[in-house]
Amino acid sequence: MILAGDIGGTKCNLAVFDEHGSSLSLVFKRRYATSRFASLEELIEEFFRECAMHTGKNAADSVAAAGFGVAGAVVDGRLVANNIPWELTASVLARKVGLDPEQLTLINDLVATAYGLVHLAPEDFLVLNAGTPQFNGNQALIAAGTGLGEAMIIWDGRQHRASPSEGGSADFAPRTEREIQLLQFLKRKLERVSCEEIFSGRGFRKLHEFLDPAVVHPTFQEPEATSASEITQNALAGTCPVCVEVLDWWIDALGAEGGNLALRVLAYGGVYFAGGIVLKVLSKLRTSGFCQSFADKGRLGSVLSNIPISVVLNEDAPLLGAAHQALGTVSTARRERHEILFELQPEREGQPR
Repeated sequence: MILAGDIGGTKCNLAVFDEHGSSLSLVFKRRYATSRFASLEELIEEFFRECAMHTGKNAADSVAAAGFGVAGAVVDGRLVANNIPWELTASVLARKVGLDPEQLTLINDLVATAYGLVHLAPEDFLVLNAGTPQFNGNQALIAAGTGLGEAMIIWDGRQHRASPSEGGSADFAPRTEREIQLLQFLKRKLERVSCEEIFSGRGFRKLHEFLDPAVVHPTFQEPEATSASEITQNALAGTCPVCVEVLDWWIDALGAEGGNLALRVLAYGGVYFAGGIVLKVLSKLRTSGFCQSFADKGRLGSVLSNIPISVVLNEDAPLLGAAHQALGTVSTARRERHEILFELQPEREGQPR
């Protein structure tokens, strides 16, 4: 079996797959609230118990490899993250789940999503701009949720390879007079204003408070990220004019940030948008000026208007990517064992090695 996880600041998805050569079939999957558990190891134990209860399979003793996409930077096998409360180290985690270190893959969640894209079906994407895709062109991925994730998908001459980015931690760059005023407003509260402060879930309340601090909603007494759902619901229902303006502004600004990423990566192969917030506001994305904001880059506007833009509809993309990366370690190990056994075979008379 292959154990896979999509580990985020708000929720975690875990799954186990049976392997069939180079393909995988789902055995069991569950979603959990990250805040319920003191560690990822505790969460995995709960998952194994539920898997045994529902499938009768003891996954804990059957896992050949594991892969986890985690929201943050993975540096020398250790997670560095703003939104996940746990300390994660690949070697320690491998030991906890009964694996050798080389059997466990710990990667950035956007990298996992990027590797999952090739395992999705055409209906798992919503095309916002067909553009003129270049098969061997670089690609980019941006996901807005509890945080803001970005990844680069680089063509190496033979295939696309995903590379992590901490673009969400880059400085927020205002485009308009209003955004300059927003930056000044936020600088009075924050030592530093990163892109993530605007383009993640916690950005919605900041925009709302800037536009009209006199309008207060019930979730404004709770952590910032919890207000994103209320504000978007109000905006989609049209029950609060300020919320409507916030959502329109947020979508416009996210499109512009996607265009910035496309410029940095030269993503002629396409830009993919993912994350829970984008999925919740699809109806607005279809009718907004999102693609126009993406391409509004002066003389390079015509170039960006030809870049394909798609929304990833399947939220299992990170799980699939992490699972297939883990499967790759199994395939590599088996190939190496086969080569060693071949080398150890005695030479037969008259037959070359």
